[in-house]
Amino acid sequence: MTCPICKKDVTPGGVDFPFCGERCRLIDLGKWASEEYRIPGPPAAPPEPASGNGK
Repeated sequence: MTCPICKKDVTPGGVDFPFCGERCRLIDLGKWASEEYRIPGPPAAPPEPASGNGK
């Protein structure tokens, strides 16, 4: 198996599996946090307009 970030060989069951090390694991986390990775799903409903009358 290879690391999804740098493509180095990875030993299954390692501490950072499926990554080769902490650096690649953090790069992957950063991609999720910056929304570079996305999981497709149904479109979100548009927000309800605010009534503005305070009730």
